[in-house]
Amino acid sequence: MKTVKCVFFLLGSWALASTTSAQTAPAMRDGQHDFDFEVGSFKIHLKRLLHPLTGSTTWVEFDGTSVTRKVWDGRAQLEEFETDSPAAGHIEGLTLRLYNPQTHQWSLYWANSKGGPLDPPQIGEFKNGRGEFYAQDMLNGKSILVRFIWSDTTTNTPHFEQSFSDDGGKTWEVNWITDQTRVKDESVKDQSDKTR
Repeated sequence: MKTVKCVFFLLGSWALASTTSAQTAPAMRDGQHDFDFEVGSFKIHLKRLLHPLTGSTTWVEFDGTSVTRKVWDGRAQLEEFETDSPAAGHIEGLTLRLYNPQTHQWSLYWANSKGGPLDPPQIGEFKNGRGEFYAQDMLNGKSILVRFIWSDTTTNTPHFEQSFSDDGGKTWEVNWITDQTRVKDESVKDQSDKTR
């Protein structure tokens, strides 16, 4: 009888352990360093659609720079962005990127020096080297979806696209394309030379 009870106990324990391990969710990937590719200085070439979601095909081009630095031990970043275009003027912006270790997602906030306040955050994450971030916003009094896509992040020439959708995400219109080229950051080199 003791043997039978022992066998039932072992089988029950094994079944419980199997059920528990099957129900355990896989560990979420820590994405805290997903935006490390952006740290440093870049030359920027920007193409922007002048009148998104109107059927317009008129693009303007800008050239400029961006500088990104880590804050909070890498759990956040601050990017300063500045471009000029003979056809469309000057854009001076700021991106604040905040990493949430509970959700393993980033929130990206953009502010333009002409407007001031931060836009609603784009929230998302990287999977297989591609970052996708989404938000809801307003354009000309109409609610739209906004999508950011980061690609080529393992190179010295990362690529960014912003798209809008006014049909709930069924279709997307690209309206902002940024191609970056990493440049040697002399200010960082100068500071490290001073500390030696």
